[in-house]
Amino acid sequence: MNPSALSTGLSAWGEPPLLTGSQVLTNPLLNKGTAFTDRERDVLGLRGLLPPRVFTLEEQLQRTLTSLRSKSSNIEKYIYLTTLQNRNEVLFYRTVIDHIEEMVPLIYTPTVGEACQKYGAIYTKPRGMFISLRDRGHVAEILRHWPQAGVRLIVVTDGERILGLGDLGALGMGIPVGKLALYTACAGLHPGYTLPITLDVGTDNAELRAGSAYIGLKQPRARGADYDDFIEEFALAVKEVFPKALVQWEDFGNTNAFRVLHNYRHRLPSFNDDIQGTAAVALAGVLGGLRLTGGKLAEQKILFLGAGEAGTGIADLYVAAARDEGLSEAEARLRCWFVDSKGLVVQGRGDTLASHKLPYAHKHAPVATLAEAVKLLKPTALIGVSGMPATFTREIVELMAANNPRPIIFALSNPTSKAECTAEQAYTWSSGRAIFASGSPFPPFELNGVRHVSGQGNNIYIFPGVGLGALVSEAREVTDAMFLSAARTLAGLVQTEDLAMGRVYPSLTKIREVSLKIATAVATAAHDSGLASVPRPDDITEDVRGRMFEPVYREYV
Repeated sequence: MNPSALSTGLSAWGEPPLLTGSQVLTNPLLNKGTAFTDRERDVLGLRGLLPPRVFTLEEQLQRTLTSLRSKSSNIEKYIYLTTLQNRNEVLFYRTVIDHIEEMVPLIYTPTVGEACQKYGAIYTKPRGMFISLRDRGHVAEILRHWPQAGVRLIVVTDGERILGLGDLGALGMGIPVGKLALYTACAGLHPGYTLPITLDVGTDNAELRAGSAYIGLKQPRARGADYDDFIEEFALAVKEVFPKALVQWEDFGNTNAFRVLHNYRHRLPSFNDDIQGTAAVALAGVLGGLRLTGGKLAEQKILFLGAGEAGTGIADLYVAAARDEGLSEAEARLRCWFVDSKGLVVQGRGDTLASHKLPYAHKHAPVATLAEAVKLLKPTALIGVSGMPATFTREIVELMAANNPRPIIFALSNPTSKAECTAEQAYTWSSGRAIFASGSPFPPFELNGVRHVSGQGNNIYIFPGVGLGALVSEAREVTDAMFLSAARTLAGLVQTEDLAMGRVYPSLTKIREVSLKIATAVATAAHDSGLASVPRPDDITEDVRGRMFEPVYREYV
């Protein structure tokens, strides 16, 4: 290799740009820090720019863990890991992958929620692009400013519904940055082909606008034609500048999320993780739970707390799965009920229902509270996607346990502070009979000598594999059938030993193998449906596996 022309090593996807000499120290994709060998230091002109001792990757990893674990708070650990990611991506991803259960809560939920709230104060270096309303008419030009050519995956937010924290505007950049880190760690997508984007259309959070550390536009959110025209320009610019890119719409508010997904899913390879990814991971959890209860999917009655994009997305995917088991669409929808801020979603309730709620507004007398709905409907599964903490009360959990030998109770709101109940509460109030999962992790809990390990119903199990499968097949569209396939694949990967401890998802330590299986299923669905843009490989699994990034140092000379 010519040492004066080092590449970023992205050959699995295309031709990379070239860097020269000591530029490797400032490029996190190439920088090895103290691991550059003596020979590399001589040839690349790095003598004097590094301490003299040469470390191995393993030695660097141990030093990193020591430093990280010395931090006193999770937000300090988040900042430390972000700094490492900005300096040395191989070491960062090696750390995350080798210690996945410890690291995921630090780089994503629940810590990323606090990080977003403080993003203006802790911001040091951009890891993505901020595109604002002031850039209208120039979005394609701005996308070309991104230094890495050939972007294949974009996670984009407008910051209106960040986890359960609401409108954080430009501070929501922590979400696409975190999601793309998970794509690399969990599914092996090379970080050089990822691009986090925040579309700054203002914020309706008056407290943020008044704050001195706020980094975004200090104006109310754009609505109506101004907003839609901006999104349209963005979508067209992506197709022009990065024609092979897959777009993940992330943390858009209910008023825009469904419309944006509907408008662009057939025009631009894209999906909404809050709607479709949440649906797949929740359905997989229900399918896993049924392996403990012995029931059939078509026999379940699901009550949702929260009727936004996550809840109705889960219900829509349940309907698709139940239809495969013989129910009609109407029969399947009648198995799904919703409680929102005004009570049970029913026909003739007196308020104007959003369009995504209408298919689930059944004929029923008005019901004011969740507890009353549980009493009357006697659901087999209770799923919380409300962002309202402590709403699964003792009364409600006890009602679920009285009506079901093994009640399915999923408190999926993120971060941990927004969970509808804790694992300890669900197990204690149900006398240990609940099949519990949550959006953010809870520690194991022992009750009457029985150790319960709850599952984390986090989208991390779904979106990395779905995105990877869509990319390797160059799918022209990401369909609901692909998410249903992903859900079934995930449920099938839950082992007997997982179920024995009450966990309805695989161990997070197996996440890369889970993502490989899901990517294979999605790529297979793309080829089977004629949506793939590349020839079908002889072995789809090996094709996917061969494209997965493994964080190891390259030898430059």
